[in-house]
Amino acid sequence: MKKLLLGAVLLAIGGLATANAQLLQQPKFFDNMSLGVKAGVATPLNHGAFFGDMRAVVGLDLQKMITPIYGAGIEGYWSINTSSWQNQIHSKTAFDASYVGAYGVVNLNSLFGGYGNEVGRVFDVAVRAGAGWGHNFQNEPVADHNFFATKAGLDFNFHPSERVTISLSPSVLWDMSDADVNQSSAAYNANRACFNLMAGVAVRLGDGFSYTDPYNQGEVDALNARINELRGDLDNCSNALAQANARNRQLEAALDACNKKAPQVVKESTDFYQTVRYVFFTIGKYNIRPDQAPNVEQIAVYLKNHPKATVVIKGYASQDGPLDVNERLAKQRAESVKESLIKKYGIAANRIDASGQGIGHMFDEESWNRVAICILDAGSKTTTTK
Repeated sequence: MKKLLLGAVLLAIGGLATANAQLLQQPKFFDNMSLGVKAGVATPLNHGAFFGDMRAVVGLDLQKMITPIYGAGIEGYWSINTSSWQNQIHSKTAFDASYVGAYGVVNLNSLFGGYGNEVGRVFDVAVRAGAGWGHNFQNEPVADHNFFATKAGLDFNFHPSERVTISLSPSVLWDMSDADVNQSSAAYNANRACFNLMAGVAVRLGDGFSYTDPYNQGEVDALNARINELRGDLDNCSNALAQANARNRQLEAALDACNKKAPQVVKESTDFYQTVRYVFFTIGKYNIRPDQAPNVEQIAVYLKNHPKATVVIKGYASQDGPLDVNERLAKQRAESVKESLIKKYGIAANRIDASGQGIGHMFDEESWNRVAICILDAGSKTTTTK
């Protein structure tokens, strides 16, 4: 008995030591409860023929796992009457012995391997120990024998599904009464014990265990800090929204004031179309074609009508031909327009700025890039308001 008590204490300490980081949720009454049927054989442990005195045994088992490690249950077993075959004391019923008792169970896989992974577990081992009432059915003149019994064994459990368990359970049952002695005392006597080997199927009635992860104070503090940060961002957003709304109201007021003002028309005296002229050239040439002479004349007339005006002439070439030739052509085209304004129309040279710009990319039509662009400047910009 001392060894059994010591073993129970060690199992309890081991269960506490293997508690993992998950918290077990409170199960319902029928959760982790299973109902099973078993069948097997029983034979005397000592002072009997192992196979000759073997008899068939059937039983029922109702078990409830209180935690993933510890459970409890009640069980009942009845051995089939074979005493008449062996010229022993005959039983009056189909059974020659029975046992009904309560037991506790310890799941060794959860105890030493941690729990939380029961779902999907294919195999585990449990230790079972209990006590109860034993009864031997005997014929007159010998009275039936009732006795206090203890029982211990192992359960090798296979789980083909989450709700079904197939088990193989070897165990030993002791008749604790001290027979043929005036003063009875409980004793573990191999001569008054039998060996049982049972196979059974059990079905779980309720749900299995469920777990929650315990909070980590560091994570909670970090989350609280993040929440406070988000609250600060929310306050900043609220302030920004208030400022935006105030700005919108100001803009709405300004727009309303603009809508109420009389319209004003602003016109500049010069624009792009009046100050830019183009003189186009033939490929590889820089002389002014007759059809482009009117454009040069328009520039001269403008300069004569506006004594303070000046003109900037920029010469360009297309991408056809060598680069050095095109750069020279671009400069010659600008100089050709300048020379015509000076010699033909008498425009002062200091009012003309001519330069070559190399290859032009202003126009998608490549031939248009063989051009001298003339930009007129009246010398002063005037703006009128109406």
